[in-house]
Amino acid sequence: MTIDIMLPYYGDVALLNAAVESVLRQDDPDLRLTVVDDGYPDPSVPGQFARLTEQDPRVVYLRNESNLGANANFRRCASLVEHPITVFMGADDVMLPGYVRTVREAFAAPGVDLVQPGVQVIDERGSVYEPAGDKVKGWLRRRAVGEATAATLTGEAAAVSLLTGNWLYFPSVAWSSDRVRRHPFRAEYDVVQDLALALDIIADGGTLLVTDAPCFQYRRHRRSDSSVRAADGRRFTEELAFFQDRAAAFRRRGWRRAERAARLHLTSRMHAATLLPGAIARRTWPAAMTLLGHTLRP
Repeated sequence: MTIDIMLPYYGDVALLNAAVESVLRQDDPDLRLTVVDDGYPDPSVPGQFARLTEQDPRVVYLRNESNLGANANFRRCASLVEHPITVFMGADDVMLPGYVRTVREAFAAPGVDLVQPGVQVIDERGSVYEPAGDKVKGWLRRRAVGEATAATLTGEAAAVSLLTGNWLYFPSVAWSSDRVRRHPFRAEYDVVQDLALALDIIADGGTLLVTDAPCFQYRRHRRSDSSVRAADGRRFTEELAFFQDRAAAFRRRGWRRAERAARLHLTSRMHAATLLPGAIARRTWPAAMTLLGHTLRP
């Protein structure tokens, strides 16, 4: 059963090369790697992949005629999926050699719809570290599944856990392709599209399997697009709209605990509160007001 590794790309060429190399070094070779270049202005990339696709038939390279933006490029990647299991890998992340084998074994369990494997966080230089936010994610994960080497989450309990704090690492998650087709990425979200997809699948009766063996390295950038959006407040404007939408949806479903978790969005408020002093120090008052409003809004 071939696994589709979809790699939407726009950014550092050296990190892209490291990501691609890590995929092709998997100890389970039954995969297809599709790189969708969103028009990154480096003329060396198409030629590089022309050579690679000749050498390795598992590799597909496509270049968008114009820059679509991150969300639309994710949606294009989803439209190209052909195999039963899909991964939307970051172009700066690293698969450890056992990643494909680990998620394939996880999907052998009946009824699994998405898999969160064990993850190491790395910095810009590739060193493993654990920032405060990732310590919180680890605590939330353990609170949800305990210390088990593998555990499943379903239904309202899964939704409440992820709404309290999204402890998934999106580029490392493996998804049932049928579920992704049924619940496509939402065009209105640039930051929380992964959480929206996971909650849509869970609300539709999906099962999340969590394993603890680290097989993926997630690169945490201090100046990523999401961090910039967070600092100027745009991230939280999107998050608030998302949480309000989910609260209304879960109220209609009768999932009252999930509704309350969406309205509270605790760790999202905490995140905004930690950024507020910096916005005040920089005198970026519109961002400061957005962060303050997100932190204190009833």
